[in-house]
This record gives sequence, structure tokens and C-alpha cells, in this order.
Amino acid sequence: MDQVTIDQIRGDLQDSFDTLMERYNIDDIGTFEEEGPEDEYYIGYTVRKNGRVYMVHMPFTKTGEGQLELARQEWTVETDDPTDKDISGFTTIDAVFEQLFK
Repeated sequence: MDQVTIDQIRGDLQDSFDTLMERYNIDDIGTFEEEGPEDEYYIGYTVRKNGRVYMVHMPFTKTGEGQLELARQEWTVETDDPTDKDISGFTTIDAVFEQLFK
């Protein structure tokens, strides 16, 4: 994958907010970003629906120039409930939301 800036990814995510909110009847949506150890970086969505909060993200590798490269085409879901286990292996954002909100 080509290297892209964090702002480019954030912009692409924000461009999809209205479509996702309408398609899946989401209460609120925003961007999620988290730096991991070493050069790991996670970026995706924070979604609120029916009183639950979900962090849905993909893994990236941060380059020395501060750009990102996709590490794996795999969405992971975390919740705000510490007893919930992370769910991963989704190849599309629609697959994530269809699983969560079916």
C-alpha cells in the first residue's frame, strides 16, 4: 500500500460518516486514533449506538516520515466494556456493522 498521511485517512473516514449513520442507524460517529508500541498506529471509527460505544479500527505502520502504511486489511472491534473480547477479521466496514447491528 502507498504511504498516506493521517489527515488523508481521517478525511476519508469523515467523508463516510453520513452514509454509515444513515445505513446502520448509528447514533453518533467520529474518528478513532491510537498509537501502539514501536511504529504501530490504529485508526478508524468510534461509533455509538443503543448506549454502547465501539472502536472500530485497522492496523497501520507509522513511517519515519510520519506517514502510514496499512499493516493488514483487517478491521478490529473493541467496546467500552472491559469484559468484552475484541473481535477481528473483518475485511470491510460493512461486514463489521452488519455483524454488530444485524
